[in-house]
Amino acid sequence: MKVTLAKHGGQAAALNLGRPPRMVDADTLSPAAAGELARLVAAAKAAPVAQEKPNRGGDVMSYTITVEDGERPTVLKQSDTGMSAAFDALRSWLERHSADK
Repeated sequence: MKVTLAKHGGQAAALNLGRPPRMVDADTLSPAAAGELARLVAAAKAAPVAQEKPNRGGDVMSYTITVEDGERPTVLKQSDTGMSAAFDALRSWLERHSADK
């Protein structure tokens, strides 16, 4: 399973332009880390999308997490103004463990 995290918008939007998404390949992880990633992905897929809060202006970030595990990728999209706890946990984990730090 390969999981990528792309960031869009926010105050640092110009810094994110041209930067590749952060990627984690479960095949390169320890069994414990791969299991944790699988649990986080399953929780994020199952969690309902949180209710969007009123826009806070130009500092709002949006995130796209793409899970490649099988024939068809799963794409999860959420933002700072409407993010489930499960999506946030996966996003944070990916930021800590991705190849692009």
